Amino acid sequence: MNTSALLEGLRFIDTFFPSGGYAFSSGLEAAVQGGAVKTSDQLAEYIEDLLRGGMSRREALATKRANRAGAAGQISVALAIDRTLEAAKLSRASRLASRQMGRQVIRVAADQIRGKPILAAYCDEVETARAPGHLAITFGLTLGAAGWSQEDTAAAFLYQTAVGFVSAAMRLSPLGQHEGQRILGEWLPLIERISRDVDSDTAMSSWSPIQDIYAMRHGALEWRLFRS
Repeated sequence: MNTSALLEGLRFIDTFFPSGGYAFSSGLEAAVQGGAVKTSDQLAEYIEDLLRGGMSRREALATKRANRAGAAGQISVALAIDRTLEAAKLSRASRLASRQMGRQVIRVAADQIRGKPILAAYCDEVETARAPGHLAITFGLTLGAAGWSQEDTAAAFLYQTAVGFVSAAMRLSPLGQHEGQRILGEWLPLIERISRDVDSDTAMSSWSPIQDIYAMRHGALEWRLFRS
């Protein structure tokens, strides 16, 4: 990857990017209130299970396919995987969060990355509700158009997701920054392995029932800090 492509893509990974991700915990808040996540070790186990069983075969796969579509300018491929991902995400709150963040990514990408007509075309599909615009898809399209590889794009997506979980955990529990960095560092080999090994040509699947249940329970919490 050349330096220009690296810098172009890094903007969409940085926490400075206005995706609104800080407002979502992806069910972690319900897991904390429900007692499933009380310690940093339980947090690590909870997220590792989600990465292995859920996101590796769902979002990571979708991100790789979208990256390939973005690099090749194949909007029909991106539309198909976007709709498949919509059906595969069981929690309504998780679907809405993913769509909101994805919409922000494609809006900025279409406006600011020049010479890539697929980004403007896909933004139009999302704005007119012909495509869900899930984050994994718009992120993959954007980094693919920017010149990132499938593996690097999947790793960046999973890393960004992991950072979001640590950030949410720091607001939900007495987890400090030092401990948060330790946990994040321990996840890096798993993120690298998933990003390398997931086959983008396999059928999408997911198995993270505990995390899916807590994501569904979030809307019924008596008090909430996060929107999902």
